[in-house]
Amino acid sequence: MPKTKGQGIIFGLLMSYLMAIGMEVYNIAIKMGYDLQIGGLSSMTNEVFPAALQEAAYMGLFVFLFSNLWGNRLGAHFAARHTDPEKDNPYFCTLMRQAGTVAVMCPTMSLVASILFNVILAKQPVTQLPAIWVGTVLKNFPMAFFWNMFAAAPLCHWLFSKMFPTNE
Repeated sequence: MPKTKGQGIIFGLLMSYLMAIGMEVYNIAIKMGYDLQIGGLSSMTNEVFPAALQEAAYMGLFVFLFSNLWGNRLGAHFAARHTDPEKDNPYFCTLMRQAGTVAVMCPTMSLVASILFNVILAKQPVTQLPAIWVGTVLKNFPMAFFWNMFAAAPLCHWLFSKMFPTNE
């Protein structure tokens, strides 16, 4: 885990971009219709990756910004309300912090995506934003939760430990 402000920034950027890449691959694949094909998302081809990386390049900045403004703090607050670091397993405390952060960041980033991709770029009426946002959260939350728990966070911790080894 980060020990300095600089390490915290690197960890935050790494986690933000790992989350953005995973979510963009998922959303681009859906936008391209792979979820509707026989075999579902298992029918996905490599054409998804360039578009996903292009969107993740700027969406990762939004993730980093909003996670630093409120996502990380509210996730920590959630964990503090539901865990006791003195009694609970440290791994459980970490998972609860991740779950709390996803519970805040998924609706936040779904709102950003709804405004950007549906209202601004697709020119859907802003009056439909509440319904678009709710639909986007419903679509994205399961992926965000499981992607964070089982892919992005473990990979981020592993990469960070290779970048900043400890003597423990």
